[in-house]
Amino acid sequence: MKAMMRIATLALLALLSACGTTSGKSAQQSTLSEYAAAIRWGEFDRAQDFVDPVHRQEHPITDLDRERFKHMQVSGYEVKHASMTPDGGLQQTVEIRVINKLTQSERTLTDRQTWRWDEAGKRLWLTSGLPDFSQP
Repeated sequence: MKAMMRIATLALLALLSACGTTSGKSAQQSTLSEYAAAIRWGEFDRAQDFVDPVHRQEHPITDLDRERFKHMQVSGYEVKHASMTPDGGLQQTVEIRVINKLTQSERTLTDRQTWRWDEAGKRLWLTSGLPDFSQP
């Protein structure tokens, strides 16, 4: 009987651990999807909310950035590569297509993103900052 209880307890703990992992992955996927949507719709102030607070304070959106954002339209956002880091974070390479509203010319830029998993807050933080739209 004790052996059965021990096995049942271990099975329950394994199940709870798996649920916690799934919940973390779900939170990560939700964060990445919401961030991608903010970039796609040109909501850069909202996208800035996904940036790690320390990085955000050190690299705030400038007036020049805001002016640049007004003159561009994101026409594509495609994840080319993503990999988990040992600490639960994520490295991601994203191809972003941008149209200059003034010239109607489209260009493609590569955004290399680094996401940190915040165990206490159960969320990802973008530590690499917003994409550099000033890239040629």
